[in-house]
Amino acid sequence: MSEKRYDSNIITREYIDSLMIEQRLIDAVLPNAETTILGKSFSTPVMNAAFSFLAGAHPGYPAEMAKGFKAAGALNMWGMSTDEEMKDIYSTGADTIEIIKPYADESQIFHRIEFAASNGAFGVGMDIDHAFDRKGNYDSVDGYTMEPKSLKQLEAYVKAAGDMPFVVKGVLSVSDALKCASIGVRAITVSHHHGIFDGAVPPLRILPEIKKAVGDNVEIFVDCGIEKGLDVFKALALGADAVSVSRHILAKTYKTGAEGIADEIKHMTDELVSVMGRCGFPTINSIDDTVIWKP
Repeated sequence: MSEKRYDSNIITREYIDSLMIEQRLIDAVLPNAETTILGKSFSTPVMNAAFSFLAGAHPGYPAEMAKGFKAAGALNMWGMSTDEEMKDIYSTGADTIEIIKPYADESQIFHRIEFAASNGAFGVGMDIDHAFDRKGNYDSVDGYTMEPKSLKQLEAYVKAAGDMPFVVKGVLSVSDALKCASIGVRAITVSHHHGIFDGAVPPLRILPEIKKAVGDNVEIFVDCGIEKGLDVFKALALGADAVSVSRHILAKTYKTGAEGIADEIKHMTDELVSVMGRCGFPTINSIDDTVIWKP
């Protein structure tokens, strides 16, 4: 049998495509995609998915991406980076959440939190799913050893963040979602990190269970496999507050810079608005799962 059947990215894409929606046109109006994320208004629920290591191949691109998301009125996330790269990103004025890797050396984590706070970050978070590699070892990223984090450790990071919202990325169970809620995490990203392990449940499949468990106590973001406004709509309908788009944006905007990024976010948002209109939802907050048909 083909190994493709275990590929989490293929499983995720097939699940997203299997979800169908019904049309509700009578009494429909032209929708508005504006939304509130972590207490701030944005023009769209489409946001970035915390890239890392792009500056080496394309100098200046991280800041260009930040400029593009700012121009689109969207929230920006960024991942593992140097102080200099993050300064360039923060200097754009884009609302940015820095997602920190789960370094075994905790001094790295606290430095990143302090650095984010002193440079005007919108928020910080942790990429908890970079704990193990595929060979039965702790993960290693760019020469840095990673490790799984205890709830007590995560709570210390939340406290260190102070007034900045703390986001935990890589939540793929009700169990982890409830643990995050118990220590004051402001938002979680339901994700398998673009197939970081085989056979992962699709984020959109487990999303409703996580939403039911945490309610409104934690905001929920979703990523993995999001390619168009229709995908964003499905994620919102199933319980997400915002949706991260990653490789789809990257593939289309590597050579176009901030303007191309802003155009692509606007294009996805326009697609989202079109679907909202056809389904009878005038605002982001009004979207629910009653129009979703599951296999």
